[in-house]
Amino acid sequence: MGIDLPLAWAVIILFAVMMYVVMDGFDLGIGLLFPFIRDRGDRDVMVNTVAPVWDGNETWLVLGGAGLLAAFPTAYALVLQTLSVPIVLMLIGLVFRGVAFEFRFKAPPAARGRWDLAFWGGSIVATFFQGIILGAFLDGVVVSGGRTVSGMPWLSPFPVFAGAGLLVGYGLLGATWLLMKTDGRVRTRCAAIARPLAWALLGVLLVISVWTPLSHPRIAERWFSYPNLLWFAPVPLLVGVALWRLQAALGREAGAAPFLWTLLLVFLGYSGLGISLWPFVVPPDLTIWEAAGPQQSLGFTLVGALLVIPVILTYTGWSYWVFRGRVRAGEGYH
Repeated sequence: MGIDLPLAWAVIILFAVMMYVVMDGFDLGIGLLFPFIRDRGDRDVMVNTVAPVWDGNETWLVLGGAGLLAAFPTAYALVLQTLSVPIVLMLIGLVFRGVAFEFRFKAPPAARGRWDLAFWGGSIVATFFQGIILGAFLDGVVVSGGRTVSGMPWLSPFPVFAGAGLLVGYGLLGATWLLMKTDGRVRTRCAAIARPLAWALLGVLLVISVWTPLSHPRIAERWFSYPNLLWFAPVPLLVGVALWRLQAALGREAGAAPFLWTLLLVFLGYSGLGISLWPFVVPPDLTIWEAAGPQQSLGFTLVGALLVIPVILTYTGWSYWVFRGRVRAGEGYH
């Protein structure tokens, strides 16, 4: 029996996107928290927690985009045609953030505030439009009746809410990452920020969980039909347990626990997105098998992906291991 190449590529792309959401999520979240941390020295500590690894985190975004082009060229063309504006704005935000990341350390004190503003603004723009893109996918605005939707359907209420919701999610990831990587004033402030963000994220998940099935009968049928309901029923319970454990961990010197519980919340939300969309690569009409490229291309590129992904995982894991420990003002890693 042969390999289902479109299915294999769909799994790779889903994995790459999930890795990006997790790894660049807390990276962007640090920028989102800048207005709540006013001291420049504390901001330097925040940025130094990701300075050795931030650019490597975006490797997963490149892998996901390149994989979509290689495996599902029809979907790639439709996505770029319909969502070109939010994609370009997301990339502009990432560019601003990346430039500000490097220049804020080299700028004279009088100009440091402008680069901090660029870092914060780039983080907001990149995060918000990533959420709009995800919301547009879930809302099914990319294709309707086999053709792309004209105008700017990604500005409809649900994608905009998803963009705002991702700001909350990335902010919580950033706050709990800093709880794990810093101490002193930064850690105390982030603990105070993380509590309301955790409740806000729960609110976002609840709204999306109600809004989605009410707006899309196809998704409602998938969620609530038997036996799917038996498989999906534990998800709300897991969300409740994760939030309870996260709030408990925030009340003590818990190390990595708040970050890990936040990762579980993000994973549960992401899994719900994947369950709702599957097997459509461009909802609501185009499945992964309909959008797949030629079998020869899928097989050739799959070999390359299977060689590259272990290398990426190896150097990523090694980087995080080398730069483990907490970061303190005026000091290196401990």
